[in-house]
Amino acid sequence: MNIIVTGSSGFIGSELTLRLLKLGNKVIGVDNHNNYYDPNLKQNRLKRYLDNPNFVHNQKDLSDERSIRSIFEEHKPKCVINLAAQAGVRYSIKNPMEYMKSNVIGFMNILECCKLYKIEHLVYASTSSVYGSNTKMPFSEHDNTNHPLSIYSASKKSNELMAHTYSHLFQLPTTALRFFTVYGPWGRPDMALFKFTKNILEEKPIDVFNHGKHTRDFTYIDDIIEGIIKIIDIPATSNNKWNSDQPDPASSNVPWRVYNIGNNKPVQLMEYIFALEKILGKKALINFLPLQAGDVADTYANVDNLKEKFDYKPSTRVIDGISNFVKWYRKYYQT
Repeated sequence: MNIIVTGSSGFIGSELTLRLLKLGNKVIGVDNHNNYYDPNLKQNRLKRYLDNPNFVHNQKDLSDERSIRSIFEEHKPKCVINLAAQAGVRYSIKNPMEYMKSNVIGFMNILECCKLYKIEHLVYASTSSVYGSNTKMPFSEHDNTNHPLSIYSASKKSNELMAHTYSHLFQLPTTALRFFTVYGPWGRPDMALFKFTKNILEEKPIDVFNHGKHTRDFTYIDDIIEGIIKIIDIPATSNNKWNSDQPDPASSNVPWRVYNIGNNKPVQLMEYIFALEKILGKKALINFLPLQAGDVADTYANVDNLKEKFDYKPSTRVIDGISNFVKWYRKYYQT
């Protein structure tokens, strides 16, 4: 099957591309290789499959409508997996227009092409950040998500709303995946595990926000990929029991669905740091700081819907996931 993967040189996109190629698919990758973090890391992810005859690389920006449409025209994909986005809660506070360009305009171009080329299924990345000021745990797709705390989360919530519009107007099957704190080898340098590992090894302080009183539903990359693979071949369907008098935020009377994809086992941030210290054999120098603007104190994914519909079973223990990351980090950076 011909599948477009946007963000194909990113963390999740590159791992998904590898898996799709192993399953015999043709993958058409799209990535703009921006400098939000080290472009060399993106290039090195890409090198793992660039020579695969079933992979096509397009270094293009989603906001470039003409280029994106030409990719669809040339390759006629059946499925699109949109993982390209400007990520980062804190970065969005200082650089909001970057999020409009990539996450809103870019996503609109994807929707338009999916409509024009009659894509069978659009799967796209959302985020746990859409839960915003919600405090009821665990976060459920059936909860309201109308109170975002950052431009990043607002831009991803807008993607869910835009997708619903296209599902309604054009019967485009769309599935949103709300990712919960994804980590693992080849991860993003702006994420906590990457920063903590680097600074602990270099004997530099690590910044720990909210004075360490965070919990996160850390989800290992392999479990995320398994979940996406299960979803691709099963396009979203309408919910025949959907009632406009009591509307379910997780579904609709059109082919539109939203799922949490997490580990369903939140971990205290300090426990996460202690586990990392144990694996590295070094103590962290900790700089405790207040809660950052735009951040949420806790995340915890209810994944019952994903388990019921797709037999999703996250299985990687946090201690094992951290260990795998550290092994990769030491080898990659020769530390």
